[in-house]
Amino acid sequence: MEFLDPLILARWQFGLTTLYHYIFVPLTLGMGLVVAIFQTVWHRTGDVKWLQLTRLFGGMFLINFAMGVVTGIVQEFQFGMNWSAYSRFVGDVFGAPLAFEGLLAFFLEATFLGLWIFGWNRLPRGLHLASIWVAWIGATLSAYFILAANSFMQNPVGYTMAADGGRAELTDFFAVLTNRVVLATFPHTIFAAFMFAAAVVIATAAWHLRRGQHLESMRKALRFGLWFLVISFAGVAVSGDLLGLQMVATQPMKMAAAEALYNTACGADASFSIFSLGTPDGTSEIWSLRVPYLLSFLSTHTLDGCVEGINDLNAQYAAQWPAWADQLGGEGLSFAPTIWVTYWSFRWMMGFGGLAALIAVAGLWLTRKNAKRPVPQWAWRVAIWAAPLPMLGSLVGWVFTEMGRQPWIVFGLMLTEDGVSPSVPGWNVLISLIAFTAIYAVLAVVEFKLIVRAAQKGPEEIAPPGEDSAPHDDTLATVY
Repeated sequence: MEFLDPLILARWQFGLTTLYHYIFVPLTLGMGLVVAIFQTVWHRTGDVKWLQLTRLFGGMFLINFAMGVVTGIVQEFQFGMNWSAYSRFVGDVFGAPLAFEGLLAFFLEATFLGLWIFGWNRLPRGLHLASIWVAWIGATLSAYFILAANSFMQNPVGYTMAADGGRAELTDFFAVLTNRVVLATFPHTIFAAFMFAAAVVIATAAWHLRRGQHLESMRKALRFGLWFLVISFAGVAVSGDLLGLQMVATQPMKMAAAEALYNTACGADASFSIFSLGTPDGTSEIWSLRVPYLLSFLSTHTLDGCVEGINDLNAQYAAQWPAWADQLGGEGLSFAPTIWVTYWSFRWMMGFGGLAALIAVAGLWLTRKNAKRPVPQWAWRVAIWAAPLPMLGSLVGWVFTEMGRQPWIVFGLMLTEDGVSPSVPGWNVLISLIAFTAIYAVLAVVEFKLIVRAAQKGPEEIAPPGEDSAPHDDTLATVY
């Protein structure tokens, strides 16, 4: 029965749990920087409003961090349980950056985050400020090591095959860390994380400003969030362009699938499709709305460059890997991913991010200093409900990245169907899939309610220095 196919179920389970875990990753990366900046401004200016913002968004950051740690642990267990063949094949290479992530980056992040949480009344102000910056650096390093491991799956480097051909052996760890794909993927991922954190700051500030609450501190947060989102979107756009060039160089099939380009095209014919309809078997195009030259420019940075098509690449791969072609069926587009998934996820990724940036630009205009009219109520609502847009863009971006690599689990080295555990029955995977989905659904509700409650509570009142109150440094930055 197809619904008990271990391969299909294992892919669904890993995909769902990964996407769920990734909801927390960009907010941790982005909000850590936001909190560090807010505390730095308070440290330099002594303005209590920045301390209020530090504590408000610091609480949200800690809630998200805790949930991210819990959900991230599940990912590593799946490698050995559902993907043991893959783990044996690539473990020597894949394990190195993941070991550095756990022993170096996460240890750094967790240790200094603990110092930040409990050090408000124990550490000197400068040292306490440094702890949140080091914690954020640790989180960023953690992201880099994980992306380096993932980039090996996209573009294998720094390895040699064992004598029996059964596994890849690490020969150059530096080559893995400087993979051309990770050098482009890392800034793209980080800037996207900044966009999501900025959108949460904007939504929180808009919720309070709409109700006329905490006006002074929330105006500061709003303007910061709007500028932070616009600047981060510029970083996403530039790094995305660089990543596209690397994708063409290392995985041309993924770029062709992203554009539903079935036949190789050059110059004006290498156009970017706004909308496309294909035949039911996915082998050709029926109709599309296209922008001439744009795909050529995005793929080669020239107007007369050529972009290889799906059909031509499939024939090339079938000739290059005849044994794998026979294993995949030997007919149709056996080396091509699911075209409609890659095509639309690529566009939704850009659409969500672009829409969030447009809303931020409009927000900067509506809240400018010399504005003659008050911000309309509908604009506050848009700012609040637009918060998930960058996160959704990141999620569909990862769907595109991973689905676009198919049918490979490691490009050119191992097919996805060969990586699944051979002795795990489908019903076993189905039970764990249902269990994880149910548990994660409950955790999602808990996370959302905690974050919303913290955001709606707003900044706490902190008496100015000299009044009959506890010193600012005596206040613990903890959510518990």
